Amino acid sequence: MSTRIAFLKGHGTENDFVIVPDPENAIDLPPAAVAALCDRRAGIGGDGLLHVVRSAAHPEAKDMAAEAEWFMDYRNGDGSVAEMCGNGVRVFARYLQHAGLVPEGDLAVATRGGVKTVHIAKDGDVTVGMGEARLPEGDVTVSVGERSWPARNVNMGNPHAVAFVDDLAHAGDLLSPPPFSPAAAYPDGVNVEFVVDRGPRHVALRVHERGSGETRSCGTGACAVAVATARRDGADPAVTGAPVTYTVDVPGGRLLITENPDGGIEMTGPAVIVAEGEIDPEWLENAAR
Repeated sequence: MSTRIAFLKGHGTENDFVIVPDPENAIDLPPAAVAALCDRRAGIGGDGLLHVVRSAAHPEAKDMAAEAEWFMDYRNGDGSVAEMCGNGVRVFARYLQHAGLVPEGDLAVATRGGVKTVHIAKDGDVTVGMGEARLPEGDVTVSVGERSWPARNVNMGNPHAVAFVDDLAHAGDLLSPPPFSPAAAYPDGVNVEFVVDRGPRHVALRVHERGSGETRSCGTGACAVAVATARRDGADPAVTGAPVTYTVDVPGGRLLITENPDGGIEMTGPAVIVAEGEIDPEWLENAAR
């Protein structure tokens, strides 16, 4: 690497990301380099990294290039690859607008979880079509210390375990992944949401994100929580024919989640670009070793 590498920093309800624009997929970002960039003391700092690549230039996204020009090559803060990140998609879209690559309005973004529809509103909020939730059968239990709770298994393109608790403090420090059973329910690990009620169709959560620890927000987690809460409350838009909307408070802000009768889920919330600069290529090369 002989030239400096551009980066930006952004967040969606304080779920923060290092953004690396790389339209032609020319920058090597092995897990160690991603983890170093996301390190909050020795790097730039972030819950994850948004690698911005044209779909046609990435082997995992070529098949989606006809539907979506841009591919969100998302990585967790530990460098591992993730299928999808809801807050990340909003920030990804905000970056594209910020860079003059797309206007306000509708666009499509390719992800490992499929092509997502996005709307950038004039008021600054971004709405993402998150696809449909899958509700795998089988009982799941999550634990923190001596406490255990039944959890709802919800898949939003990535796996979630949603547990309703009396107090968010019962989630503990969330520094390490909460134990779950049976192990076969989540062979690749799971995002765990702890949820309390705040009012009618209004909940709050804390989350341990797989590969990142506790984060200030999790978009797919908020969607999983809204679906699990709706089913707990006896609301299923596919049955009633009417959409259902939940306000979901996360530590970093507030998201609105709507589930439609066709199963499609929409998430609306803010997305902000806060800084931009350059990465020293020698540092990045050493970090990758």
